[in-house]
Amino acid sequence: MMQQDTILLSHGSGGSLMHRLIDEVFVTGFGAAGTPALDDAASLDVAGGRVAMSTDTYVVSPLFFPGGDIGRLAVCGTVNDVATSGARPLYLSVGFVLEEGLPIEDLKRVLVSMRDAAEEAGVRIVTGDTKVVERGHGDGMYINTTGLGVLAEGVDLSGSHCRPGDVVLLSGTLGDHGITVVSTREGLEFSTDLRSDAAPLNHMVAVTLDAAPDARCFRDPTRGGLASTLNELASASGVSITVDELAVPVHDQVRGACEMLGYDVFQVANEGKMVTVVPADQAEAALSAMRSAPYGEEAAIIGEVGESPAGKAYVRTSFGATRIMDMLVGEQLPRIC
Repeated sequence: MMQQDTILLSHGSGGSLMHRLIDEVFVTGFGAAGTPALDDAASLDVAGGRVAMSTDTYVVSPLFFPGGDIGRLAVCGTVNDVATSGARPLYLSVGFVLEEGLPIEDLKRVLVSMRDAAEEAGVRIVTGDTKVVERGHGDGMYINTTGLGVLAEGVDLSGSHCRPGDVVLLSGTLGDHGITVVSTREGLEFSTDLRSDAAPLNHMVAVTLDAAPDARCFRDPTRGGLASTLNELASASGVSITVDELAVPVHDQVRGACEMLGYDVFQVANEGKMVTVVPADQAEAALSAMRSAPYGEEAAIIGEVGESPAGKAYVRTSFGATRIMDMLVGEQLPRIC
């Protein structure tokens, strides 16, 4: 049970404390019936068909960073969450909380970035809201986005669908977003340029699902990184997942930054990567489709699903040993998305 009496930064990390907060406070508080799926998007039956819906709030600091800003992050993040259900994202709502004193030019830059990201994803921003809070109470700008998409008949993706023998794919390099944001925030300088990977991945999901129609699930490894994502999938499906460390693509500068800062690259946030689990006989087709899509050129097969120990994720190291892939416990990188 929850032992804290107050909210900690760690409750927003994407790690084990956040999951306990969701399970023991939110799910209980809302009186959810049965066992909620807790996927990135909810699949809903409506008159005439099925839709997927997801919402997220973005509090990243700083507002602008190499490769993106809070606006691009908000659009891409929600588009990707809707896409993980296999839906075609169509519409977004946008809510702004603006701090008194925010430069209007900064707001205009963010709006242009959101417009461009929405056009790239093929979605429309159709409604929104704006609130202003006193100086010192909003850290510039917070953005909430809600996305809505349509689900084709027969599409049923969930983190609870993984089966022993399945194969795990990753669409590209780990850690680019998290290390870019923390280096910008802290004024760290590296010998090579680091850029956030924030990108809309709905087109990639669509072509991958076409190539691997029996795909079990998609998941974008944002807060808590790949470690949280794979532990979530293993727990939801009652399986084990083992990743080959040498198969996971990581840029050298990101690996070096993680070593310098003491971070586990598997726990660092990403905003333009996608994990998918597919049957073994569809893995090569899924990989080829990912690599053919924008932002998927460095996609790789990184692991496999096993039967036991159920609910656990593991890393097969470069030395041939196997270790537990721990889910993030504390707060590694606050205000990362």
